[in-house]
Amino acid sequence: MWKNKKFGIRSKIVSSNLIVVFCLIISMILVNNQISALQKERNYIINHDLSVHDLTNRIEKRLLDMETSQRGYIITGDENYLLPYKEAENKWEDEYNQLYNLLSDNPQQQRNLKTIKSTIEHWISIAGAPTIKLKSENKSEELNNFFKSDPGREDMDQIRTQFDQFRTTETTLTNNRADKLDKQNFILSLYLLGLLILLTTIAIISALIVSRSIVKTTNEVVHTIKQMATSTGEIEKRIEVKTNDEIKELSDATNALVDTLSQRNWLQREIAQTILMYQGISAVDTLAAKFISEIIRVTDASFGAFYLREEKDKNIRYVKEAVYADPNEDIGRKSFTLGQGLIGQCALEQKIQVINNIPGDYRFIASALGEVKPKSILIAPVIFEGESVAVIELASLHVFTSLQQSFVKEILDTFGLTINSVMGRMEIERLLKESQAMTEELQAQSEELQTQSEELNMQSEELRMINEQLEERTEEAEERSRELEIATEELEEKAKQLALSSKYKSEFMANMSHELRTPLNSVLILSEMLAENTDTSLSEEEQEFARIIHSSGKDLLALINDVLDLSKVEAGKLDMIFEEMNMSELPDQIERNFSHIAKQKGLEFNISKDKNVPDIFYTDEKRFQQIIKNLLSNAFKFTETGSVSVSIRQVEANIISQSLRIDGAEYWLEINVKDTGIGIPKEKQKLVFEAFQQAEGATVRKYGGTGLGLSICREFTKLLGGKIVLQSEEGVGSIFTIYIPSLPEGINNMEIMEVSTEVAVTNIEDQNNVSLIDENKHSLTESAEKNVFKGKSVLIVDDDNRNIFALKTALEKEGMTVITTNDGIKCLEIIQAKDDFDIVLMDIMMPGIDGYEAMRRIRENKTLESLPIIALTAKAMRDDRQKCIEAGASDYISKPLELEQLFSVMRVWLQDRWY
Repeated sequence: MWKNKKFGIRSKIVSSNLIVVFCLIISMILVNNQISALQKERNYIINHDLSVHDLTNRIEKRLLDMETSQRGYIITGDENYLLPYKEAENKWEDEYNQLYNLLSDNPQQQRNLKTIKSTIEHWISIAGAPTIKLKSENKSEELNNFFKSDPGREDMDQIRTQFDQFRTTETTLTNNRADKLDKQNFILSLYLLGLLILLTTIAIISALIVSRSIVKTTNEVVHTIKQMATSTGEIEKRIEVKTNDEIKELSDATNALVDTLSQRNWLQREIAQTILMYQGISAVDTLAAKFISEIIRVTDASFGAFYLREEKDKNIRYVKEAVYADPNEDIGRKSFTLGQGLIGQCALEQKIQVINNIPGDYRFIASALGEVKPKSILIAPVIFEGESVAVIELASLHVFTSLQQSFVKEILDTFGLTINSVMGRMEIERLLKESQAMTEELQAQSEELQTQSEELNMQSEELRMINEQLEERTEEAEERSRELEIATEELEEKAKQLALSSKYKSEFMANMSHELRTPLNSVLILSEMLAENTDTSLSEEEQEFARIIHSSGKDLLALINDVLDLSKVEAGKLDMIFEEMNMSELPDQIERNFSHIAKQKGLEFNISKDKNVPDIFYTDEKRFQQIIKNLLSNAFKFTETGSVSVSIRQVEANIISQSLRIDGAEYWLEINVKDTGIGIPKEKQKLVFEAFQQAEGATVRKYGGTGLGLSICREFTKLLGGKIVLQSEEGVGSIFTIYIPSLPEGINNMEIMEVSTEVAVTNIEDQNNVSLIDENKHSLTESAEKNVFKGKSVLIVDDDNRNIFALKTALEKEGMTVITTNDGIKCLEIIQAKDDFDIVLMDIMMPGIDGYEAMRRIRENKTLESLPIIALTAKAMRDDRQKCIEAGASDYISKPLELEQLFSVMRVWLQDRWY
């Protein structure tokens, strides 16, 4: 009884696996208990230790807020600075109590925390509240005496030291807990290893017991499958198994799979061969003949016909295009319509039809020995985009198998696209030929028309007939002309809009320059006068304040210039002047400009230049120098320790990539600016080249800057025909590499857009062209320069009272008599009443009569032709100098003014007038 009972592989495997699963469940229970204990310990480390460190940092931050707010209030007197102080004063003790409670298991740390608390309270009592009280009572002298000794500084240093020691102790405790947890993890790992060995042993024993009963039969099956796998061509051998278990079922399934794979391989091979056969055919009749021949071969049919769809006047017919084994091609239908006969019905229903019961009157298949009646007929439509574009009919001496029918169905699924492509290609060729014929005909007609036009008087009647023939073409030409006119008008409108947009932008930049430079002018002049302290009325600290104000104003001016430079680049108005540049002097120039910064910050500064770098380099030297200065300024700004280096070398010709190719380049230079600064994250490296962008907000707060430097570097590098590349790693440093070509002829394909309004020029450009006076006028004696202002009278014309005040104060200190007015009309009235002024300072943009008109009216008076008039304006346009000179100005200075620059120009004109 037991011998006849089937004990299959499943039962054997399930029995062995149940044993392994049972052992695994017991092991998982034990492991889970160990992991739960470790999890509790880990959670304690995370929740407790992180909370302690967080509260410690928050208390220290509160104290830092109190110190910062205290100093901000003392410096400015603004009580808003006390808000963070009061908030921190109210909250730090609550956070201290939370931290103290967290350390209930560590009395030593609680004692350390009490020490910190007493130090904080001591600082508040001697340095925090007293100084705020002194400031609120305006006791500046006592406050200055307090900060000379600064007793609170020692407390702050001690607090930082105590917090560092406190955190170090907590870190040590955390590490000890982590070490303990690591030991427990190691024990658990040993336990898991032992458990794994035990389970492996049990599994192996169970597998050996089960496999012993099935290996022999399985090996036989595997051996047979390998023989099948290594055989070439069709797989003929099948597996034979005598056992009555799952292995027999496996062999039967494998044999069925082999049969299926053999059929599928045959089907795919024949489909691929058929598709390859009709590739490249451009005529539909050739395609039909080759296709019907190939499909007859594959299906082992004996007769075939191919019908192609034709549509004329919405009438659809299928016309015979090709036949196979037809003894007489006129036998059978030449064409049929949808639904006509079996083949027409097949085209209508779009379904394959197989007929095995052949009627008695069906035509015979002819051979050399006689005629044979077919046993099976197959009719199949070729479908493309839901329409039957062709139909094939096959007749065979045997019944079509399901595999042959599958082949016909799959090959026809793609053949419709092929037919459509070939017919489309034929249609294109037909239309091309017709187009060429029509073109030739039009050319002939055009020549004929020209001849007939010359003989117009003699052939008027013939011309009328020709005009009637050409009337339709003329209408088409007129229609095209109207369309062209509409398109032209649209383009002109868009061009006007573009020009207007450029004009608005240029006017905005110029007005912005005026509005910013006008108040900045008075700030720079007054702060410079205060910093000089000629009457020694200011303290050293007040002089320092004035110098800081003057320096900040210059920084703002530099920002305005950067914005205007960037605007000029975007507007295409930045002229690039390519000329010779001496590369041998470049290292010395860089050394002079930046060595003092490196020395001040304690950085190593290295400059290297390869010997193969030519001395003569053709580029725009001013823009080239600005790129180098911007990159080095960034490098020194963001580098606290380490070094900054510059290397200059020539790019080898054999390594110049496609991206570095440019017409007219003699050679390329590679300049590397390397630093060991803060570095730039990879995801922010593209962002830093955008205008007003830096790597992150913290960088702006710590290092300052506007984010325009690198954007200007990128744009200038493009204008010089080069490119800039950044390599950087956060915390390691950055390498900026610029590739610049030497271009003796400049960039030939650079097109500079011209618009009606110029972009405002920068103060740097103004300083390069300060005066129209010849250099020999500056050779006057020093004694005359010192006395030239004394006793002279000057008329200041400006609508901004701040500028009037600043200029009046500065000139009165030089001993001049100053008269001021706010607009051009009053200026003319004053000069008409008093015409003995030695010099006039004329603002350009004023209400009523502007500076241009006022100067023109002054010059209309012949007695005032020699009166020096210096034009002052904050709206510094590129052609303003020429406008001012044409309006009657003797010289031109753009705001904000440098006093030395103004005095130098005035001195020249006053001395010239004196002599």
